[in-house]
Amino acid sequence: MITLALDTSTPYLTLALHWPGGELESAERIERAHAERLPSGVEALFQDAGLELRADRIVIGMGPGSYTGVRIGASYALALARVWSAELTGVSTLCALLSEQPGTQAPALDARKDNVYGALYRVEASGVAELQAPAKYAQADFVALAQQQGAELRQETTPSGLSLIRAAQTLGRAQPQLHLSYL
Repeated sequence: MITLALDTSTPYLTLALHWPGGELESAERIERAHAERLPSGVEALFQDAGLELRADRIVIGMGPGSYTGVRIGASYALALARVWSAELTGVSTLCALLSEQPGTQAPALDARKDNVYGALYRVEASGVAELQAPAKYAQADFVALAQQQGAELRQETTPSGLSLIRAAQTLGRAQPQLHLSYL
């Protein structure tokens, strides 16, 4: 099964491919040029992997993040899923900030005015479990929550499309609903 992951809700264009023979990812900070760069980025990723431009499964980062960015990624993913007859799965964009290291992690994205969008996850070899759903917090409150839970704070981290794919294995939603709290 070939899986494509994409997220356009942050200033990064986050892409990844996973297939039986390997995996490949890219995350490039492009600010607000997602609409212009997404199609060519996906094509380049498949070309670099030596694969035909077609996936069996698409994982989309559903936000929180840029309202326009989330819509761009969701529209593109929905179109590809229909054209390719691919399964579409959604996970929180916060999952793109998780590392592969086992343990409790607290990913957060800037929500402006000393606020963050954050959540708590437990990362294990068997998958990712959501301990606390994504929500908006005062920055200081989220840092305190992470410390209280013994969680590794994951802010200012480059997103990973492969992290989205790993999280989708246990947290994926077959009928993705976008988070409607955006920057």
